[in-house]
Amino acid sequence: MENLPSTVSERRGRTSKSQKPSLLIVMAFFSCLACLYVAGRLWQDAENRVVLNSMLKKNYDQRPKVLTVGDKLMALGCKDIEGKIIETEMDLTLAKSQGYLKNQKSGSSPGKKLLVVIGVYTGFGSHLRRNIFRGPQGDALRKLEERGVVLRFVIGRSPNRGDSLDRKIDEEDQASKDFLILENHEEAEEELPKKVKLFFSAAVQNWDAEFYVKVDDNIDLDLEGLISLLESRRDQGAAYIGCMKSGEVVVEEGEQWFEPEWWKFGDEKSYFRHAAGSVILLSKNLAQYININSGSLKTYAFDDISIGSWMLGVQATYIDDNRLCCTSNIRQDKVCSVA
Repeated sequence: MENLPSTVSERRGRTSKSQKPSLLIVMAFFSCLACLYVAGRLWQDAENRVVLNSMLKKNYDQRPKVLTVGDKLMALGCKDIEGKIIETEMDLTLAKSQGYLKNQKSGSSPGKKLLVVIGVYTGFGSHLRRNIFRGPQGDALRKLEERGVVLRFVIGRSPNRGDSLDRKIDEEDQASKDFLILENHEEAEEELPKKVKLFFSAAVQNWDAEFYVKVDDNIDLDLEGLISLLESRRDQGAAYIGCMKSGEVVVEEGEQWFEPEWWKFGDEKSYFRHAAGSVILLSKNLAQYININSGSLKTYAFDDISIGSWMLGVQATYIDDNRLCCTSNIRQDKVCSVA
């Protein structure tokens, strides 16, 4: 009995010694599993990267390249179109620099160039004034066309589009065939500067003439005198003809001839030299310059000032002719006079 404690102690020692190797084996097993798991994840990530890289490379190789215009034209079998486009662009650049457009539509007969297209500014209530131009028999304008002179009454549309004013003009035009109706223009006093751009553009597009003339219908115009004046200027290039004047810029709002952009005209507030608005004559290339650049040409409060500002930027030949000064009702060898 005395040996019992020692026996129990020995057993406990043996049991403790036998448990330690088992615990180490279990820990080693789990350590191996952890290593295998980590190694597996790393291997899988590496494989994923390889697959992803190969997919990216494949997609990159298959991505369509950026094609130039030349490549596209070549692919379409239209390489010759590229040459035509370049040629057209060069022609257009030349046309703009010289102030004309090639192969322009003309209302005159083929091979026949008119002397002048005259645009008489008219209004809805100016029927009697128009009849004066038409002559007693109503055929004066037709006879003028036989001599290469086209006269048209220039008018826009009523602010109330399609009303009785528009209908009366349409009916009169159907009977006389002597209107140039500006469909995109609203007939109003404040719209006159825009009207002059539309007139010259429409006239150039519809008739091939040496000169284009804007005339107010509130003057008496000597058509024979005007024709004689233009015939004497047939060879005059870039001609800007009229009764040249300057004058003070009106800066007070509400006064007659008020100029909203008066501050642009310097400290002395004087207009630059320009042809008076009653009669303004432009040679073909200047009229075509307005047509080509109408979208960017600046307008001022008055049409004659606007035209004068456009002429400042080109090589226009200013011709001051006092026969075009319609300042009184006495002609004295004048082409026009106050009606």
